Amino acid sequence: MPSFPGGPNALFEYLSKNIKYPPKERQQGRVIVTFIVDTDGTVTNVKVAKSVNPLLDAEAIRVTKAMPRWIPGKQNGEAVAVKYTFPITFKLK
Repeated sequence: MPSFPGGPNALFEYLSKNIKYPPKERQQGRVIVTFIVDTDGTVTNVKVAKSVNPLLDAEAIRVTKAMPRWIPGKQNGEAVAVKYTFPITFKLK
């Protein structure tokens, strides 16, 4: 399986620093995004698998597309493209 550079904690830190809650948006929820981690670690084909609303969906897509390269998945020692599904939770503080 592919992995985010620095591991899961680094991924959560990246999300918390880079997600910008849309102004005046009061809805909360969990957007499920799917994407491909390509053989070179780039994130491609970002899509919403479970929507909350268009504003939160767009922010989830934006922050996912802006991710740094991942460490690609491997099969038999060769880098392979892997489909990845990830939840992004939006909560008001």
